[in-house]
Amino acid sequence: MTEAATSVHRCGFIAVVGRPNVGKSTLTNALIGSKISIVSRKAQTTRHRIQGVLTRDDEQFVFVDTPGFQTRHGGAMNKMMNRVVTQTLADVDVVLFVVEAGKWSPGDAKLLSLLHEPARTILVISKIDEIKNRDELYPFVASIVEQYPFDAVVPVSANKKHQLDQLLDEIAKRLPENEAFFEADTLTDRSMRFIAAELIREKIFRLVGDELPYACTVTIELWDETDKGAQVSACVIVERDSHRPILLGAAGSHMKRIASEARQDITKLLDKPVHLEVYIKVRKGWADKESSLRDLGYE
Repeated sequence: MTEAATSVHRCGFIAVVGRPNVGKSTLTNALIGSKISIVSRKAQTTRHRIQGVLTRDDEQFVFVDTPGFQTRHGGAMNKMMNRVVTQTLADVDVVLFVVEAGKWSPGDAKLLSLLHEPARTILVISKIDEIKNRDELYPFVASIVEQYPFDAVVPVSANKKHQLDQLLDEIAKRLPENEAFFEADTLTDRSMRFIAAELIREKIFRLVGDELPYACTVTIELWDETDKGAQVSACVIVERDSHRPILLGAAGSHMKRIASEARQDITKLLDKPVHLEVYIKVRKGWADKESSLRDLGYE
């Protein structure tokens, strides 16, 4: 009798990179099956390197959702976010280079120049459900592949859940043989406090993103959680006194809605009742000082 073949367990880190607003966070959330990265129609919503975990059979995928690589603007925050992207590219096993279907820009080309080791890089064409004429997709992909020897190309729609399993299969082939890094039920390495702060920031961008500049962040000042519920106090930090009335809205209407929608999401996240208080603090010039960014938890 021959011995049964032992199964090989694969586990590794996968960077999800691309220019701002190509759908990286939406893709990461869809692959994991849970919301761990915030999503907004505003570019540059993701500011941190966020790890999401998916475990299936003999494979564990650790996705690293990165900020959009910024080529048009300077400043301490954008430099910090670009540094996160370049460091991540050097530390992972597989790279997903995400490009929006039918759209190619100098920002894509700039990021493409940072890639190394093509055998572990997969070109992901996102938002294919938004393409009216699918015949245009092939020449678009061909023009990109001419510029870089990608190991595989996978068109996907995160919103429609189209070809996500095929993408996971392609990633799995390239993961190294490793034991799992996380427990099977782990979804992210980030704390619930961090995710809660991000959810509040998402609501701010969605409600007042057109009026409020990006110099806005959220910190959790109090987190008191028991089996029966959680009491959370959050501080929204802005750069100027003029930002405060924008956030508040008429008779505080904006802030009430931001807090209400965030509380609902945090309640789902924790699966228990949540009492959420949100207030505003002005901290001038915080986004342009690396010391302030570090104090506020930026990498």
